Amino acid sequence: MNTPRVFTVLERRPDTHDTVTLTIGPSDGQPLPGFTPGQFNMLYSFGAGEVPISFSGMPSLPDTYTHTLRVMGKATAALAALSPGDQLGVRGPFGRGWPMAELRGKHVVVVAGGLGLAPLQPVLEALAAQPEHYAGSQLFYGGRRPQELLYTERLAAWAEQFEVQLSVDQADANWQGHIGVITQLLASSRLSTDNTVALVCGPEIMMRFTVQALQQRGLADSAIYLSMERNMHCAIGHCGHCQWGPNFVCKDGPVFCFADIAPWFFRRAV
Repeated sequence: MNTPRVFTVLERRPDTHDTVTLTIGPSDGQPLPGFTPGQFNMLYSFGAGEVPISFSGMPSLPDTYTHTLRVMGKATAALAALSPGDQLGVRGPFGRGWPMAELRGKHVVVVAGGLGLAPLQPVLEALAAQPEHYAGSQLFYGGRRPQELLYTERLAAWAEQFEVQLSVDQADANWQGHIGVITQLLASSRLSTDNTVALVCGPEIMMRFTVQALQQRGLADSAIYLSMERNMHCAIGHCGHCQWGPNFVCKDGPVFCFADIAPWFFRRAV
């Protein structure tokens, strides 16, 4: 866990102008540790640095990992520039993922903003593949502009299996969907809070308003789960960079039940 394992890029897929999806496999051919959707790896670009990136692929693919990343700095720019055949370092899996077992038999509401759809893609694939295990599903997904929405082909496929509502902040002439913040869709939608669990991932300000919207609809804090992002460096709770209240996001999260973090979530930074 402390030494990066060398992986090879098997596939690189551009998603938007600044976001790519990498499918990677171990260069030594040895088996990979399994993971839970919502967990993350530390991806290391040799000479550029290391960053935490959540899994965006399915756990059922045992020989590869898939990660979707956005260019935000030197390390992510170097990782995004990799091509098939290039190598990178990988540490992980780390953290606590989505409560997949607890979703069985529940109505699942997924709320994602921007890149926040990536850690939720494995959940959505599970909801679409085995709808009989759940009491219904809904996806609310928002982005800045239509061309920045991720996984457009998968969005269309998911819409054939359950309700998908999309929203953008700024639209072009071809956009036929909602314009505005995602919480407007939540407020106006048919949303049953009986036997419901909500999974939320996106920019923190978006998650704050989403939690408030879900609370106003009557959803209990114990039924809301969030994926938090902090400055994770070591990924094992030693460096302290991601300490948040009594928690270390890298090992106690990144997925938290809102009931457990409510006192810190709305507290203003000093």
